[in-house]
Amino acid sequence: MNKNYIQSLFAERIGGKQFGLTNEIYKFEKIKRVKKEAMLANPHIELIDLGVGEPDAMADDTVIQVLDQEARKPENRFYSDNGIDEFKQAASSYMQNVFGVTGLDPDTEINHAIGSKSALAMLPTAFINPGDITLMPSPCYPVLGTHTKYYGGEVVHVPLIEENSFLPDLNSFATEVLKRAKLLYLNYPNNPTGAVANKEFFEQVVQFAKQNQLIVVHDAAYAALVYDGTKPLSFLSVPGAKDVGVELHSLSKSFNMTGWRIGFIAGNARIVNAFATVKDNNDSGQFIPIQKAAAYALAHPEITEQTVLKYSRRHEMLRHVLNSCGFRTAKAKGSFFLYIQIPKGVVNGPQFETAEQFSQYLLKEHLISSVPWDDAGSYVRFSVTYQASSLQEEERMADEIKARLGRDEFIF
Repeated sequence: MNKNYIQSLFAERIGGKQFGLTNEIYKFEKIKRVKKEAMLANPHIELIDLGVGEPDAMADDTVIQVLDQEARKPENRFYSDNGIDEFKQAASSYMQNVFGVTGLDPDTEINHAIGSKSALAMLPTAFINPGDITLMPSPCYPVLGTHTKYYGGEVVHVPLIEENSFLPDLNSFATEVLKRAKLLYLNYPNNPTGAVANKEFFEQVVQFAKQNQLIVVHDAAYAALVYDGTKPLSFLSVPGAKDVGVELHSLSKSFNMTGWRIGFIAGNARIVNAFATVKDNNDSGQFIPIQKAAAYALAHPEITEQTVLKYSRRHEMLRHVLNSCGFRTAKAKGSFFLYIQIPKGVVNGPQFETAEQFSQYLLKEHLISSVPWDDAGSYVRFSVTYQASSLQEEERMADEIKARLGRDEFIF
């Protein structure tokens, strides 16, 4: 018997016989390796991690208390399948109270998900056949595209460029592409650009989807994290949106509940039903006490409002620091990301052709971690979710970033 026969059995969707044998390293793995090298080479210098993509704080104490109370009830130990009514009703009320979206039926137009990532992964199962197309912005969170390819579909990217306010050009798709397209993926406020959409754009999306018979999947993971008077905006608040699509919400970013893995899908009843059918064959539902704690959180949006104040303050600090060092930055209107174009190089130092080169330079020379994006221009993504337990600590971090970057004269 061939001891290595397993290598010949891997599915083509994950690489087939070459699975695990290639030398290609995923972007975030590269960052992890360079970060480790930089820390080993400079053990007495603090790493400033501006690349982290998750909240820096715990969930609110009141939410944790609900989890503790509900976890002690024997009736909550069972499977929840496609979710409990209490959470669905809380999601419907949340959409009305925060986004002004009225009339979402908790029974038919909302379903819980074990985080928005799993929902994005499952949706192509319900719609993508071999040869079908998913339309995706670039850069973006890649999960929907990955699973489209798993099912024999194709991903067509549209670049998000600064000149278009990081909104996709809906007129850029070829007619032949639109004939085969089924899913249009959007994400606002956007990761990684921090851009927000407006009602006019969403109205265009609704008309575009109807004209081309597309399903819109709006990943609204950062929807409540908006600043300086910008009101939280839901795609579903636009007339006709529920006819063409769904929106995914997550408590990970807005309520500091990343590892809790809880979110929901809302919108078109047929799409929600298809998702629920697929989900029912993938998992047995999130732990009921987590859903009950999440229902409590959704009823208290003031928790998010306090987080928004902190992130807004940190955005201002980081923007001023970067501008003082020669970068051209504007405060993001949403999310906790600051997306900036890289410099051409450093005076009497290296030149940068890619964001990855610049990101690695920041790590090796200044122990500042970021995330590079070379998908549509060369940018790095900084996050304001760095570890700092007080205003004084935030100010110290800002001063330290300024001191380190100030050692270089960047060329733009």
